[in-house]
Amino acid sequence: METSGEHHGPVLDLELVRAQYTPATTYLNTASSGLLPGRAADAVRDAVTAMAQGGPIDSLFTDVEEARAAFARIAGVPVGRVATGASVAVYTGLIAASLPEGAEVLTAEGEFSSTINPFHVRRDLKVRIVPLDALAESVRPGTALVAVSAAQSADGRVADLAALRTATRDHDARLYVDASQAAGWFPLAEHAAAADYVSSVAFKWLTCPRGAAFFVGPEDLESLDPVFGGWVAGERPWDSCYGPVTELARSARRFDETPGLLSYTGARHSLALIEELGPDAIRAHDLALADRFRDGLAALGHEPVPAPGSPIVSVPGLGVRQSALHELGIELSDRAGNLRASFHLYNTVADVDRLLDALTG
Repeated sequence: METSGEHHGPVLDLELVRAQYTPATTYLNTASSGLLPGRAADAVRDAVTAMAQGGPIDSLFTDVEEARAAFARIAGVPVGRVATGASVAVYTGLIAASLPEGAEVLTAEGEFSSTINPFHVRRDLKVRIVPLDALAESVRPGTALVAVSAAQSADGRVADLAALRTATRDHDARLYVDASQAAGWFPLAEHAAAADYVSSVAFKWLTCPRGAAFFVGPEDLESLDPVFGGWVAGERPWDSCYGPVTELARSARRFDETPGLLSYTGARHSLALIEELGPDAIRAHDLALADRFRDGLAALGHEPVPAPGSPIVSVPGLGVRQSALHELGIELSDRAGNLRASFHLYNTVADVDRLLDALTG
């Protein structure tokens, strides 16, 4: 499972990876869904058994808090800014609900729907769409919010978050980043603290079960109304079960959704493993494999969508090959006619070469 030496940095513990991830196929589809590590799968099985037998579930709520703390460390933000939920769209909706009538929201062409659709549903907002590479220069006086994915789902292009942060600060706008295709390999800790809001599902590059998502709220918590808040949003949740919540949590927990406990039991263990392996080492591994694939594509006469610094490689015109590759046991995605390959910590040089051999054939 060696990688090329083009990306220097911490070395991934491949022995630990082999012990925890056991793909049965040539799995190159993390951008759709990551593989669950053994330790997370075991924890979920144990929790299901306990629930089936009527055992106590208090420890499952502890898992939520441990997962929250782990994501905060990965994102490089105080744990008090992190809320737990199940969907990016819910948190986009939370932000959309906070905007005043007539506010301008700036988004990128082809952006993932969960990142932007709630802004469109509010008919009284002005949503302006521009090319991704023109996003920062398109922030202008009167722009209230920029909403963008750190890495684009369709083709892996990476947003210039530093430029966006400068542009939004210069124009007194807020920055909302969807890290769903980034958290786990991207240097999120360099950017999350500077964004006003960050959302991320955890079932992709963080290799958690589906049903766990995280939201980094603003430093000024009062600027968002917790319109989806229930009993878990209370400062004392178990005292907030009946009637209106009289005291909201004094942290971003006021934005929590009622947790899917089994998802967070798995997430706790998945995130601990991501921390143990190290996002920097994962990033170096992933990018080396993606670059190897890009080099191989060039030799075959194919040109992917330019996405430097991304482990997602999208090849125009080859989406029609997805079904045949599936029959060969190679898992990828067809996105708008593009063949999308995504390389993650459990992938190998042999996986890359097998895909290139199949495309040659």
